[in-house]
Amino acid sequence: MPRYVAFLRAINVGGHVVKMDVLRAEFERLGFTNVETFIASGNVIFETKSSAVAAIEAKIEKALHARLGYEVATFVRTLEQVAAIACHQAFPAAAVATCGALSVGMMKTTLPKPSQQALAGLKTEVDDFHVNGSELYWICAVRQSDSKISNAVFERVVKAKATFRGIKTMEKLAAKYPAR
Repeated sequence: MPRYVAFLRAINVGGHVVKMDVLRAEFERLGFTNVETFIASGNVIFETKSSAVAAIEAKIEKALHARLGYEVATFVRTLEQVAAIACHQAFPAAAVATCGALSVGMMKTTLPKPSQQALAGLKTEVDDFHVNGSELYWICAVRQSDSKISNAVFERVVKAKATFRGIKTMEKLAAKYPAR
């Protein structure tokens, strides 16, 4: 049975505190099996017979909105996709070795050209971006909290929702849940 990771936006940030056992129970109520969570930032690993990712995302979003009372944008990836995200070399190794942070933003689809051009306008000496399919890699020369860029700024400029995870989280996910 296919195994997926749901990356949930707005879990345990901005005052939205959700216990992981609540997330697991909600996913099980939806009929998903072998449900696990990975760190408390909205990463849920599960199995389902369905391969219709957009339908899975919509099902999760609807249920979590009803259960939690706010919108939880959901981005589902296969274990193979998680492995590819974790090992993608978006920036030179020297830049990665000295950066303050490297994050990956999951989006629903690839950014259209106008959004990619708007994203290029956010590049500074501190922040740089790389789009690879429906993922956005963001390297920051300083700590991200010291950057002028945030998820809200990104979404406003490119007109797309995303949820970000540190590259180390993606690497740990890929190692713990290897593609079959």
